[in-house]
Amino acid sequence: MTPKDGAGHSTNGARPTEDTGLDRAALEQTLADAEQALLFADQAGSDRDQASADRDQQASDLEQAAADRDHAAEVDRYRAARDRRLRATDQRLKTAIQRARTTADRLDAAHERDLTARARDAAAAERDRAAEALEAASVTGANGNGSTARSLAALRARMAHDRARATEDRAAASHDRELAADDRARAAIELRHAYHDDLTGALRREMGEVALQNEVDRARRADGRLVLAFVDVDGLKSLNDRDGHVAGDTLLKGVVATIRAKLRSFDPVVRYGGDEFICALAGTDPDDAGRRFSEIQDELARDYDDAGISVGVVELGPDEELDDLIARGDAALYAAKGRPRH
Repeated sequence: MTPKDGAGHSTNGARPTEDTGLDRAALEQTLADAEQALLFADQAGSDRDQASADRDQQASDLEQAAADRDHAAEVDRYRAARDRRLRATDQRLKTAIQRARTTADRLDAAHERDLTARARDAAAAERDRAAEALEAASVTGANGNGSTARSLAALRARMAHDRARATEDRAAASHDRELAADDRARAAIELRHAYHDDLTGALRREMGEVALQNEVDRARRADGRLVLAFVDVDGLKSLNDRDGHVAGDTLLKGVVATIRAKLRSFDPVVRYGGDEFICALAGTDPDDAGRRFSEIQDELARDYDDAGISVGVVELGPDEELDDLIARGDAALYAAKGRPRH
């Protein structure tokens, strides 16, 4: 005989029909709550995407504004051109900062997408377990009807949907990271354009003066040795008049490239004027600096028939300010230009 347990229900190991119904209802409520949480996560992701798109547009607008100002600076001359370049530099810095912030936001969004993908995977796994429980109940005959089959089909469909959405989330996270890498690269370019002369690659005067002051301060903290070389490109005007400004631009680029090749990588090279450059060499003396620039002059003489450089070399004096050092370098340059070349 099969033992009985109250209300005449069998206790042969199968779960009672009523309890199965209650368990399934509780499970479905849990899954519904999880699905609602995912919907909220989807909405948050959409909001982040929109915010990123808005920041992208803002960065593009800033970039276009900077480009417009750069173009205006090329048209104008002298002080007006310099003022516009300063504003363009400031705008580029702002754009670079905006891009850096966008990069951080994109990385945050990628992290959130990864978390959402994991949540979807967990929900799919939970539905897997629910499907297995329903299948077990169906096999034991506790609820072997069409309702169980429909529930199983619905669970499997939602499970597949969750896994598909998780894959999409991971792909979107990967795309966010690619965009973040692109933002970082473009921010680096903006900073380079803000700090460096577009033609020669030397530091712009405004940023260059900061670099030169840093070299002075560093020399004060060390052995105090710092040499400043004031360089003027000879023959640039006659080359421009004879062969055009493209030839002159080529000469300027060649001069800076030769200087860079002969100096150390950390020695600042500043475009101080149209054809004037200032270099700072720390931890050396005027004789050594003079030898370096003599080699530069010889190399340029081999590459250009009627163009070269004149150099004024001065050494940092005790308690001397940067402006005074530059003024002495300028005077030394004029003195050098008055001496015949050997």
